[in-house]
Amino acid sequence: MGLKHLEDVTYFRLNNEINRPVNGQIMLHKDKEALDAFFKENVVPNTMVFDSITDKINYLIEHNYIETAFLKKYRPEFLEELHQFIKDQNFQFKSFMAAYKFYNQYALKTNDGEYYLESMEDRVFFNALYFADGDEAIATDIANEIIHQRYQPATPSFLNAGRARRGELVSCFLIQVTDDMNSIGRSINSALQLSRIGGGVGITLSNLREAGAPIKGYEGAASGVVPVMKLFEDSFSYSNQLGQRQGAGVVYLNVFHPDIIAFLSTKKENADEKVRVKTLSLGVVVPDKFYELARKNEEMYLFSPYSVELEYGVPFNYIDITEKYDELVANPNIRKTKIKARDLETEISKLQQESGYPYVVNIDTANRANPVDGKIIMSNLCSEILQVQEPSLINDAQEFLQMGTDVSCNLGSTNVVNMMTSPDFGRSIRAMVRALTFVTDSSHIVAVPTIDHGNSLAHTFGLGAMGLHSYLAQQLIEYGSPESVEFTSIYFMLMNYWTLVESNNIARERGITFHNFEKSDYANGSYFDKYVTGEFVPKSDRVKELFKDVFIPSAADWAELREKVQADGLYHQNRLAVAPNGSISYINDVSASIHPITQRIEERQEKKIGKIYYPAAGLSTDKNLIHFDK
Repeated sequence: MGLKHLEDVTYFRLNNEINRPVNGQIMLHKDKEALDAFFKENVVPNTMVFDSITDKINYLIEHNYIETAFLKKYRPEFLEELHQFIKDQNFQFKSFMAAYKFYNQYALKTNDGEYYLESMEDRVFFNALYFADGDEAIATDIANEIIHQRYQPATPSFLNAGRARRGELVSCFLIQVTDDMNSIGRSINSALQLSRIGGGVGITLSNLREAGAPIKGYEGAASGVVPVMKLFEDSFSYSNQLGQRQGAGVVYLNVFHPDIIAFLSTKKENADEKVRVKTLSLGVVVPDKFYELARKNEEMYLFSPYSVELEYGVPFNYIDITEKYDELVANPNIRKTKIKARDLETEISKLQQESGYPYVVNIDTANRANPVDGKIIMSNLCSEILQVQEPSLINDAQEFLQMGTDVSCNLGSTNVVNMMTSPDFGRSIRAMVRALTFVTDSSHIVAVPTIDHGNSLAHTFGLGAMGLHSYLAQQLIEYGSPESVEFTSIYFMLMNYWTLVESNNIARERGITFHNFEKSDYANGSYFDKYVTGEFVPKSDRVKELFKDVFIPSAADWAELREKVQADGLYHQNRLAVAPNGSISYINDVSASIHPITQRIEERQEKKIGKIYYPAAGLSTDKNLIHFDK
């Protein structure tokens, strides 16, 4: 029959019945019926069957679906053993949405799109083998974490691992534009390349001179940031990841940039079509000084990046506005204009109500918490990445005179619900660190040298979490309550501890640390002060009960870890990042990220097929119903 010729399927109708309560009751059993029908009518008759995993591997290699090199690093016997181990875990999807998302978005299909070539077990199999890079023990550990849904690689990693024709494993990127045409042109090319191979791109435009600024002494010659925004929007619209993932980008601008009002106006519904941006996301970089001026209802000065760079010799991004504000105001060489701080705050708030934009990055807060050498200047498309960057210098031949550092986001997520029943929380996290280390080590974005350079120096990854609200509801804890806050604090403390442990182990094994480790708060030990001076342990009886079977490091354990880190270093500059993880949270049947659930039944509009309804993960019709309304 084939997937493109399905007729008279019942699973969409059954799924839609969830949204029609009977006698005030949500028909949750209809989702199970939809799931069963989906496998019976869609998956089973349209999955290519092989006699053994060896036969499947040979077919996939012969027809250029799967790479060969990573499989050759393992014994043939081990491949069979690992696949059998994964099958023996008896994985089952828990909802129609989970199965539909996996088979529609992640499962490998034949070139004509008619048949499935992978099950969930197969995708886990190839992920584990790919990330373990030939180490059988690590491959088994990674497979164990993914198949039990304690760990979920980010979409690009989960989708592309092992495939012969694929995009990169990286979720998103951050690039910096400096105030010259060479950098602007290079950045547009970078956006095209990054969108094609990996997904979302964050761009900071704060360094660019404002509209009306001089160029080569000619007053009023500069066009400002808005035309550059339009160029980036068109670039993202054109370039996507093999047609499977739409290109997307966000541009950030400092609120003290003279073009800030024009920047925000591009998202207004009544904006002129010549300046309106429809698909490009907006973010603002907000120093503490802005809040101070708004609180006092004072005027604020907007400073020309062009004159600031002339005066200070560094791009505008690298000026501490909060610290230098009065100095900039008093300096007659700095071009400046004046607006009311509260008027700008009102503009931002109104636009957020109208469009959801702009994102807000409180940049001074980020830099105060930054334990490594350098300055955080922006964030990414999902605003969870806060990482230091350095600017580049490019000549007219488009050659780098000074290679800067930009950012790639190598992401994965823990599943809170299942991590809390892990036989060994620490071992689970350590396996995830190994998987993510492979992603950062193997990502070489040669088309954008600043990304490749930054990644090779920093070895960063971002391990996050999903399913927080699902777990809290399961435990009958109200989202936002003191117990929920305490639980979340302890959970992320454990993630921090174990990622530090494994990063230190890898640094010791390889004799390599991230660039400028010796200038970090890790090296001087101050990063650990808050952990060694007071124990981060559960305080309330309820949270103590939740963590009763989980090892909680004491102040002495943290002190020992500090000694090891100071002696041998850390391999990874950054380790934690909580991504929004939309699609992959559906596959895991938990709430997205650490976000609250806002609807008992979520309605999603899926391309070509219409509406799909998703009952909140873990929802029941009795004891925990109220906890999905918080």
